[in-house]
Amino acid sequence: MKIGIIGTRGIPNHYGGFEQFAEYLATYLVKKKCQVYVYNSSNHPYKENTFKGVNIVTCNDPENKMGTIGQFIYDLNCILDSRKKELDIILQLGYTSSSIWSFLFPKKTLVITNMDGLEWKRTKYNFFVREFLKYAERIAANNSDFLVADSEGIKAYIDKKYNKNSKFIAYGSEVVTSIDENILKKYNVEKQKYNMLIARMEPENNIETILNGVALSAIKTPFLVIGNYNNTSFGKRIKNKFKNYKQILFLGSIYNTKELNSLRYFCNLYFHGHSVGGTNPSLLEAMGSSSLIIAHNNIFNKAVLKKNAFYFYNSEDVSFYLKNKNKNDELNKIESNKAKIENEFDIDKINESYLSFFYECIEKNK
Repeated sequence: MKIGIIGTRGIPNHYGGFEQFAEYLATYLVKKKCQVYVYNSSNHPYKENTFKGVNIVTCNDPENKMGTIGQFIYDLNCILDSRKKELDIILQLGYTSSSIWSFLFPKKTLVITNMDGLEWKRTKYNFFVREFLKYAERIAANNSDFLVADSEGIKAYIDKKYNKNSKFIAYGSEVVTSIDENILKKYNVEKQKYNMLIARMEPENNIETILNGVALSAIKTPFLVIGNYNNTSFGKRIKNKFKNYKQILFLGSIYNTKELNSLRYFCNLYFHGHSVGGTNPSLLEAMGSSSLIIAHNNIFNKAVLKKNAFYFYNSEDVSFYLKNKNKNDELNKIESNKAKIENEFDIDKINESYLSFFYECIEKNK
């Protein structure tokens, strides 16, 4: 089977959840004797033609010169190249800037789209952008051959809204077994004497609410903020707002998996503020890293964590947990989340579900 994966910045992961998922899936598919092509942005630091047996197709991405419009050009370049490959399947991860080009997808190739979250709900977008995203969602839903939803909530929405029968396949992760306490020295923190979050610097990730809670709590325990704060006006504003709070440490982006896993493993409280979308990859990674999770109270997070986390609505909640919760007192929650990764979100099981679905789609299309 020849499979192309588009819609990400590329692999190995240097950006976010879809990129990590693409890396996991693509390398798995190669092991299963598939021929796999992953489309990489020309801005990606990895410049080789292959990665662990995956063919890397680098396409021109002018986003760094043109801003958002560059994403549309990048996706167009990816789709045009896919017409040359005689692919059996194109897996489209998201639709924001690619769905408008869906009429250009190769006619003999099955297009399977992971519909991601409800992009038009993101608070960073103005009215006109949200209306466009609704339009893009509709195009993707109607023009794809098959749809994948990464949470039951997203599946219910898609199936009802577009009269479709999407396939629910969650993201996957793994239980962390390789950690290094020496990494703590690099970031000048001590075991279980710091708290943290990992997120893109976007309003709907509730970073400001969490950090307001840190400030409100008045505790001096270090709080690590991992995420690129220089690539958005929101990130720059947040960094400036909390610059005088010495306990809040903005570390920027970290892509070293072992470092991230170790930081999550040894922290006291891990805050997950994501409020838009389905099953979030960084949440699963925290669960697999033995983190005690304090999550934003919404249906997506609760569908995954259920009773094995604490939930916050506002900064007062965040302050309360910082002052009153200790990881060592909640080991049952931590162990339950690790078991859930092994039983429900194991990355190999998720990858296997995708491969089985690909064969199912091909069979249905005969």
